[in-house]
Amino acid sequence: MDVNGKSVLLTGGSAGIGREIARQLKAKGAKVTLTGRDPARLAAMEAEGFAVIAADLSHPAGVDALVAALGDRPIDVLINNAGLGVPHDVRNGAPDPDAADGCLYANLSAPVRLITALLPALRARPQAAIINVTSGLAIAPNTASSVYCASKAGLRSYTMALRAQLRSEPIQVIEALPPVVDTQMTADRKMRKLSPQECARQIIAALENGLDEANVGMVKVLRAVYSLSPALARRIMLSF
Repeated sequence: MDVNGKSVLLTGGSAGIGREIARQLKAKGAKVTLTGRDPARLAAMEAEGFAVIAADLSHPAGVDALVAALGDRPIDVLINNAGLGVPHDVRNGAPDPDAADGCLYANLSAPVRLITALLPALRARPQAAIINVTSGLAIAPNTASSVYCASKAGLRSYTMALRAQLRSEPIQVIEALPPVVDTQMTADRKMRKLSPQECARQIIAALENGLDEANVGMVKVLRAVYSLSPALARRIMLSF
């Protein structure tokens, strides 16, 4: 897909990977509407020339408010990038079930609900695309982030099924699987991280080149290991 002139809705676009996707798409001529929860960050992106919508996608009302705010504007590309990460490790005491619910909703239910609501608008375009941002942890989970891993694995399965459902239509369905990226969510992790700029570049390249998956950075290695031995890939990841 040539993104020049395309209208893009990008959730979670005011920071991290989403902010870099927005900037790189805008540089290529796309018209980007982005969502976020932080008023200051949204104002900063609006000052850069983006259309912005305040949206908390961790509950149904937030998704419905976003759809209402969009109205009947055309959408060529929907990028479900917004997500939450929460600690959920029973070895450290009882996890917060409400935090788990918010994570599951933001990472899985909100994309499903948003796609369902916006599919008529996407079908009205001669060429369209849906990008669901999951994680390398959707392939094999780690130990400490069990709820986050489950939500991303669920979105991965949904994306595969959706792609099959839309195979005969001019709607490209892409799964983007980032590794650990240097964002606010991973600020406390002392490990090698990919830059959000490079992660965004690889995701956009998948869109431009018509790929079904963007296995970003070290996720390519994980995918290779998983293809040889799923059990080995799980053992490696569960050691973290």
